[in-house]
Amino acid sequence: MDSKVQEEIPVHEEFFLCGGVETQIIKCGPWTNLFDEQSVTKPKLLIFIIPGNPGFSPFYLPFAKTLYSLTKGRFPVWMTSHAGFAMAPKDKILASPVETNAQEIEDVYGLNGQIEHKLAFLRAHVPKDVKLILIGHSIGSYIALRLMKHVPELPVIHTFLLFPTIERMAETPNGRLATPILCWFRYVLYAASYLVFKPCPEIIRSFITTKALQRLNFTCEIPVKNALQPFCLANAAYLGSQEMIHVRKRDDEIIKEHLPKLTFYYGKTDRWCPVKYYEDMKKDFPEGDIRLCEKGIAHAFVLGFNQEVATIVADWINNKLPKI
Repeated sequence: MDSKVQEEIPVHEEFFLCGGVETQIIKCGPWTNLFDEQSVTKPKLLIFIIPGNPGFSPFYLPFAKTLYSLTKGRFPVWMTSHAGFAMAPKDKILASPVETNAQEIEDVYGLNGQIEHKLAFLRAHVPKDVKLILIGHSIGSYIALRLMKHVPELPVIHTFLLFPTIERMAETPNGRLATPILCWFRYVLYAASYLVFKPCPEIIRSFITTKALQRLNFTCEIPVKNALQPFCLANAAYLGSQEMIHVRKRDDEIIKEHLPKLTFYYGKTDRWCPVKYYEDMKKDFPEGDIRLCEKGIAHAFVLGFNQEVATIVADWINNKLPKI
């Protein structure tokens, strides 16, 4: 997409307490508070992105901006950090009015806690009459499906599951490598990250992060400030260990119940959800919208394939919405 068009898209970064946890929210579009918008200008639909792990929200901003543009700027595109993945600058946390008396979420940094965290965000920031399109990436796909199962009253009209890690994660090629590291040596990782990065000044951590992302040809107007924060790294590792333990058998009940509202997009070279998982899905749900990428897009599509994936999703949305 034209860089000038990208620059003209309104982007807002905010920090709120969500489920008692500091949470970063990035919003594309002119709408910042869906409760305050007048009925004439209030959007009828929100596109909500649920990241993967370690899917720091700024990673998804180029994708979100492209998607916003390709859907003609008709709908806001929002995304939140996972709980424990963002540390707000001082004096920047704002308490949402609906969150004032909200209870803290048990084990909020774990997998079930992350599901509750996304639900708390939607309840606090999205009016009940605003319809939802969910876009889950990687473990975000698992979270999206669980939201649809446990909160059927959510007005979800469609869910796009990109490179979905929704089953047998520990058995995948990457899972077999990650499981012993995340489950057995997690505390060694914690200690190492605190010893190495805690003494580093913020400017040094930012420099290292910036240089690493430059090598990946990734640029974003909102800096990825928390990628080397020991607290955030520890929570990412903890969530990863929970994924290896709990994401096992595919939940066919959810899929069967919501199949007309689901689109699955698998990768051909994805070591987190192999082609065999795609083939099993096609066999078990032949009538479903289940697709295999033919473009060589990597699992971590936000690091190089934002335009391609946004184009694919925008085409789906633009084709679906006239029918709704």
